[in-house]
Amino acid sequence: MSQAEGGEEMFEYCDVVINSQEQVSDVYMQLEKLGEGKFGMVFRLQEKATGKIRAGKYFRTRTAKEKQAAWDEVELMNLLHHPRLVQCLAAFQGPTELVMVMEYMAGGELFERIVADDFEHTEPSCTQYLRQILEGLQFMHGQAIVHLDLKPENIMCVSPSSHCLKIIDFGLARKLAPDTPVKVLHGTPEFMAPEVVAFEPVGFSTDMWSVGVICYILLSGEFPFQGDNDMETLSNITAAQWDFEEETFSEISQLAKDFISQLLQKDPWSRLSSAEALLHPWLQQPQPCSTKVLPKERIKQFLTHQKWQKTGKALLALNRLTLLSRSLERKVLETQDEEDLGCSPEEDQTSGPQLQQGSSVLELLPDKKEEEEGSTAATGEAESASSVAVPPRPRPPRAAAGRREGTNGGETSSSSS
Repeated sequence: MSQAEGGEEMFEYCDVVINSQEQVSDVYMQLEKLGEGKFGMVFRLQEKATGKIRAGKYFRTRTAKEKQAAWDEVELMNLLHHPRLVQCLAAFQGPTELVMVMEYMAGGELFERIVADDFEHTEPSCTQYLRQILEGLQFMHGQAIVHLDLKPENIMCVSPSSHCLKIIDFGLARKLAPDTPVKVLHGTPEFMAPEVVAFEPVGFSTDMWSVGVICYILLSGEFPFQGDNDMETLSNITAAQWDFEEETFSEISQLAKDFISQLLQKDPWSRLSSAEALLHPWLQQPQPCSTKVLPKERIKQFLTHQKWQKTGKALLALNRLTLLSRSLERKVLETQDEEDLGCSPEEDQTSGPQLQQGSSVLELLPDKKEEEEGSTAATGEAESASSVAVPPRPRPPRAAAGRREGTNGGETSSSSS
């Protein structure tokens, strides 16, 4: 049974069996949309019998591949019964969509809570969050499951008044098998581990790298590998080049820095495991380090930047569709003019490329394949669809003397798995 702490609802853990006899609308009333991704959409639901609020993750299942992916996620969620992991409570299969009924995280994203005016942000509060994230990961890894998309948007508070967290969005999670290497080409660029960027086998340590990045941001509001553009950011990740900037880490304890340093290692085998991280002295102290309130301005800037990324991506797509629509309209007008003049499009070789029969608008969008490969395959239960590779926030150049190779100023070995 899940634990009722900090406003968390108690319910019996259960293995969900996909219901093909009823429709989700028979049991739940659909409320407002919470977000959408490449898999489909997410709505807030209300259970008709009890009035309880849930989140409904609507998967498109028009093809056998889409249906299998949705069923696989339900099967995987049945292995993740833990208080620090969001729970799947039911699933309904319709003719063209599957709906996963999930816990509703009423507290919103962790970083949004932190920047609230009435929320005190300190090092001890950070250790409280990290312990919970690691407890969820330790259970996942014990089930041989790797998340592969840990980032701030996927860490949620269970209620507006609670400090209790849960990890969400297992759309990219994979169950690992012994002696079967797994390589992935997806994720959110700033949180990718070096082995993902290099297309080398991933493992549980891949999640631990992401924990290190999240911890760095929690304490500073900065990305540890931020470059002036995407390529520079990925280059910094691949080389594990980062440092503790004096301006942002002057008030942070040495234990906190040591914790981060043991996670942001290029060599996956050198990173702390989830169990080892939970035993780190920084997380073990009853009253860790300084209780000084940490500034929130940089975290606010981080959140603003993330929102602009999503808005910019949506505007870019809209602009491309508008330009394409105008181009197609001009093509139609040119064709009509040519017919009025008594010639066919085939006879006029100067009118530009012709649309092939059966071409779709999506096929004509520039760089569509590259954009999809730079995005996540699915978003969080209340997240928009914009976990994509876009130019990151500019950052002032660091002094050469302040740059680190790996951690503690020393070079690390190449990534291995």
